[in-house]
Amino acid sequence: MTRQGGRTAHGRGGMQRFVCEQNIVHFERLLNETADPTVQNTVRALLASAKRQLALLNSAVSGADTTPFEQRRRQHGETDTIRQQFQPEFDASPHPYMLLDPGPGLLIVDINDAYAAATLTGRAEIVGRSLFEIFPDNPNDPLADGVSNLYGSLRIVGETGRAHAMAVQRYDIRDPDGVFVERHWQPINSPIHDTAGHLVYLLHHVEDVTAQVTGRP
Repeated sequence: MTRQGGRTAHGRGGMQRFVCEQNIVHFERLLNETADPTVQNTVRALLASAKRQLALLNSAVSGADTTPFEQRRRQHGETDTIRQQFQPEFDASPHPYMLLDPGPGLLIVDINDAYAAATLTGRAEIVGRSLFEIFPDNPNDPLADGVSNLYGSLRIVGETGRAHAMAVQRYDIRDPDGVFVERHWQPINSPIHDTAGHLVYLLHHVEDVTAQVTGRP
């Protein structure tokens, strides 16, 4: 842990999370108290931004696994064996799947070909990188809530040890030129445990439902 300006990095992160949490409370209260459409639109954008920032901070610090780091490191001796068991089915599935490390950063462990095709990405480009580095919210949509809602679902899986189906979610993705394109998804997030019941992976499954939502092919 480094110390800069008399404060630890962890302390600064904790303060940032506290500020985000307080802002969310204030913006939600203000949204309920005002009837002015212009003010409501402004507050909704501020609320979405605060929730996104909180999700990014929590993702970086703890990921979706609430187990203390040292304990988690001791527990994960079976990860390679577990992965070998489901890897053939994972690779061959026609449905899009992404495998995540539930620890800090939510690093992408693997994706299958169907996921790469659906999200306009490639294994070599994104494996080993942070989930929200690769899939940020569309900066041109001030109300975008893909990051905060996805993190919330993954955190539920980490805390409960059970699969969680999200509501249909708009979550725009970048095309090969880096331009964001509209996409709507039906996501399901599931835990993968070792034989002792410890969380070792998160399995993210999505189906592209853009055509059904927008009515466009």
